[in-house]
Parts: sequence; C-alpha cells; structure tokens
Amino acid sequence: MFMPDLLKEKRILITGGGTGLGRAMAERFLQLGAAVYICGRRAEVVEQTAGELARIGSGQISGFGCDVRDMASVEAMLDAIWSEGPLNVLVNNAAGNILARTEDLSLRAWEAVVGIVLNGTINMTVACGRRWLAARQSATVLNVSTTYAASGSGSAYVVPSAVAKAGVMALTRSLAVEWGPRGIRLNGIAPGPIPTEGAFSRLLPSKDFEELAKGRNPVRRFGTTEEFANVAAFLVSDGCTYINGEIVVMDGGEWLQGAGEFSYVGQQLTEEQWEAMRPKKKAPTSNSPRLP
Repeated sequence: MFMPDLLKEKRILITGGGTGLGRAMAERFLQLGAAVYICGRRAEVVEQTAGELARIGSGQISGFGCDVRDMASVEAMLDAIWSEGPLNVLVNNAAGNILARTEDLSLRAWEAVVGIVLNGTINMTVACGRRWLAARQSATVLNVSTTYAASGSGSAYVVPSAVAKAGVMALTRSLAVEWGPRGIRLNGIAPGPIPTEGAFSRLLPSKDFEELAKGRNPVRRFGTTEEFANVAAFLVSDGCTYINGEIVVMDGGEWLQGAGEFSYVGQQLTEEQWEAMRPKKKAPTSNSPRLP
C-alpha cells in the first residue's frame, strides 16, 4: 500500500514502544525507511524489542528507558536523541488502564493512569515542541486516544483512562491550532479493541467477554496491529500534511452503535470476578491515601 521509502527522511520517537501497538508502529515505520527511537519504563523490554527489530527495513532503531511522567527523564532522553539530530515525529503511545469499579480505586491507581496517559503526553509534547519551535522546525505529533474519548461519551469502569484520554484529545486539538501556523501539526488515532499482549487480556479477562465484544462490533471482529500501524504511518507521513487536529477513529463502526466501550461489563461480572481483578492490597502508607 505504501512506497518502501515513505518515511525515509523521518526520525520518529514512539513512547511505550517496547510492546503492543508501539512495537507494531516501530516495525512498520522501519519497513518504510524511518529512523526509529522507542522508549518505555522497562529498559530491558525496550532494548530487547530494539534488538529484535534492528534488521527490519533500511532504517535504524534505538531504545531508551524513560518514565514519561518524569520530566527530568524525558529531557535527558531527548537531549541524547537530539545530539544525533532532531526528531521529525513524536508518537505518544504510552498508556495505562485499569478495569475496575470506580469506588474501588485508590488515589494511587488514579494517579498512575492519569500520570502516564495525560501528564506523560504533555511532558513529551511540550519538551519536543519547545525544541522544534526554537529551531523553527516543522514536525508532527501523533497521539493514541481511544473511542470512548473520541465519542465524548466516556466509559464506565475505566474512568481514569476516560478522563486522561479526553485531556489528550483536548491537547491535540488545542495545539493543532496554536502550533499549526508554526509548522507543527497534531493528530490522533482512536482505536477500538485490538488484541495485544498484556493490556488486552486485562481489559477483556475471558473468552466470553471477547466474543461479547466482537458481537457488539458491526464488522464482528477486532482490529489488528497491522491495520493500526498503517493508519499511523499515513498520518505521520508527508502525504497528508493538510490533516491537522483530527482524531481518526478505527473501530469497525463500534462506537456509532453504542457509546462506552466497557459500560456493559457491570451487568456481566460477579462479585467474585470483580474481587479477583482488584490489585493486590498493600499496607497503607501516608503516600497512598484512598479516595473518600
């Protein structure tokens, strides 16, 4: 579908790039000739992924351990990348989510999700943006959102994610207008369910739930990481530079027939299943208050 050198001149950083959708994008961008940088909190995972993808395509890949919630860590990583040359593209993919009844969530759980999804995206976007603006360099930011944020409906049982992703969408559209005149465009992708290792199994904890989710989708299937990576490649390429401030929904038409990705689970899970899904309790400390 794409020319093999579509991204040949691009230097792209993907947060949360060691696994799942981040890894899929890294692989596709390498196939299309980009120089790719991936980062994540677990340095060993990122480095392993970079090693496994190193022989793909004509591009090059490097991995960094970085917690996007920590601005000092973000700045140190970007200094290292910029020492080799400026980025052209930032993909904010790092995320966290918890399927839980909201009253069961601790403040620490809220902070973990909002910190990664919203604060992490802000940290990365502003840190890169300041460098691009100072150099008067054109660039692209791609933010990974979700359908329950794109529809404006939110979703029960994933409230921290819904709140954080809504903030990411507001950031995307706001900066598309503010920075667009200075050569920086921002867009997003809002995917429906796409099977990935780890996160997908936590949010759809059994085959019964997977089949139920497929049944709610007009195309009766989940999306694939390859489809997602192709949309991302198009949006960060120079083939669509008139697209700015857009959130592209790719979910088979699911949200059109009913808002709230996880709202249905409240009627499906038993008390025992909810209890089994709760994070293991730790001894309370002064740093881990619970919501009132």
